[in-house]
Amino acid sequence: MRTFGFPEFLFILEAAKWTIALSLIAFVGGAIGGLIVALARTSDSPVARGLASAFVQVFQGTPLLLQLFLVFFGAPVIGIDVNPWVAAGAALILNTSAFLGEIWRGSIQAIPHGQTEAAHALGLHYVARMRDVVLPQAFKIALPPTVGYMVQVIKGTSLAAIIGFAEVTRAGQIINNATFQPLIVFSLVAAIYFALCWPLSLLAQHMERRQARALAR
Repeated sequence: MRTFGFPEFLFILEAAKWTIALSLIAFVGGAIGGLIVALARTSDSPVARGLASAFVQVFQGTPLLLQLFLVFFGAPVIGIDVNPWVAAGAALILNTSAFLGEIWRGSIQAIPHGQTEAAHALGLHYVARMRDVVLPQAFKIALPPTVGYMVQVIKGTSLAAIIGFAEVTRAGQIINNATFQPLIVFSLVAAIYFALCWPLSLLAQHMERRQARALAR
């Protein structure tokens, strides 16, 4: 049995870069998917709204862990070999797309209807209307909850340890199996997650307060 020391500490700490990398992949991919979902949910097409609504219901209504299992273990069944990187990234992108899509849908629908009517009166087509009138205003509304949701994305990456992805939680499991000192190991893991998430939580709260003050004027 090994004793927990500085090398073990560094091993867990270095795994944080993979947590950050996976979080960025999930957020960037989820932002692209979320924008598509939000636009589909607010479009004039019943088909687009229906498909986007079904997507959101599936990925919000099922556990992220199950989605990871379906991608990692289900893909080989249909002849697609995926490694933990690809499986974790794909599942988190899909999950994040559903949640960000709903956040941004609400932000788009929060824009007064008169803004859209004015854009119609100016003869702007759908793309120009969304790009120049609706989305810039919706972006300001969506920014605080979007930053706040990044905390959930970071914490969600811990589930990737189940499929063998070597992020902070998986590194903690490896060291704990070697040292049998779970209190020290998982306290360090928790501290790393806290250090990653707490600044984002503070930033989201600051944005919400500033937005509230702007609306009160």
